[in-house]
Amino acid sequence: MRRSLDALYAASGALAAVCLAGIAALMLAQAFGREVGLLIRGADDITAWLCAASAFFALGHTFRKGELVRVGLCIDLLGPRARRVADLIALGLTALFVGYMLWAVAIFVFDSWKFKEVAQGLIKIPIWIPQLSFLFGVIIFFIAVIDDLVAVLRRQTPAFQRAEDERRARGEQGDFSETV
Repeated sequence: MRRSLDALYAASGALAAVCLAGIAALMLAQAFGREVGLLIRGADDITAWLCAASAFFALGHTFRKGELVRVGLCIDLLGPRARRVADLIALGLTALFVGYMLWAVAIFVFDSWKFKEVAQGLIKIPIWIPQLSFLFGVIIFFIAVIDDLVAVLRRQTPAFQRAEDERRARGEQGDFSETV
């Protein structure tokens, strides 16, 4: 199960990277196309969809790697027992929030499908198709939060904390202000 979940998070991060590469390729194609008089119709629509997809596909991966914004200043001062309680509260509230977000997004995408909404831009496709990246990204983020919540309930260190501890142990040079 652990390998499957880690593969899911890695695949989600890879999809986010592919979306970013797609944005770069499309923008370069537009720039070169302008020079030779070639217009790429719908490029703005596709860029917007890829931008949203990259943001949501990255959520689960960045959460597990300890790269999402987190306020650790107070939590780092706590002892192990109090820190566990604080992590349980934070992860529990996060699970509730992301669970609600998942429910709302699922209804949003379902309504787009049910009412046969079509994209407003130059590319006339059912809007629920690009919206699926939003839904899948939130699903993966929800799984990642529940994964860490279960780990803390089992008295294990959450993945985001392990990742942060590993970075500190390696003595990586750089700005550590995000951990303050």
